[in-house]
Amino acid sequence: MADRGRLKKELSELQKDTNAGVTVTPKGDQLTELEGTITGPDDTPYAGGFYRISISIPSGYPFEPPKMKFLTKVWHPNISSQTGAICLDILKDQWSPALTIKTALLSLQALLCAPEPDDPQDAQVAQMYQRDPEQFKQTATFWTETYARPPGDESDSQAVTKLMEMGFGRDACVKALQDANGDETEAINALLSG
Repeated sequence: MADRGRLKKELSELQKDTNAGVTVTPKGDQLTELEGTITGPDDTPYAGGFYRISISIPSGYPFEPPKMKFLTKVWHPNISSQTGAICLDILKDQWSPALTIKTALLSLQALLCAPEPDDPQDAQVAQMYQRDPEQFKQTATFWTETYARPPGDESDSQAVTKLMEMGFGRDACVKALQDANGDETEAINALLSG
């Protein structure tokens, strides 16, 4: 059985610390299913993003790592763009009972700052990161603006707004940009030929 006393203490400390850019909310009273959030680090394509993370606490916690995956879609070499699965050593064989949910979330935030394309979770993203850094940055920024908006922020990304100003409908603009991985020129060509 997971150490409930430690978990309660960790959650209590997290709620007091409002400066870290991470939060955790229990989903039910068992404390085995949590939802974490991290904010995208400044000076990265993830800046301004608000990322939700599913956290499952195994019965062996804190001697076993929590199981985490992104609920918010993110374009990153170490995070699956399809499932949200995360490739990070401290969530696997480098976990230590000295680590906490907070340190794991802060490590995810650090991962957004420093991708590890040589140990990818998503090979397609890792290839783009290595071969075309500008396209990677553009795509990651588009995904941040499209999927990682803070709660209550219904504004469109700059790219969507620009295409809508050309007379295309919002849904068509979002779909064209998604299909083009945020490449505005490709999205315009798709809209014009569609």
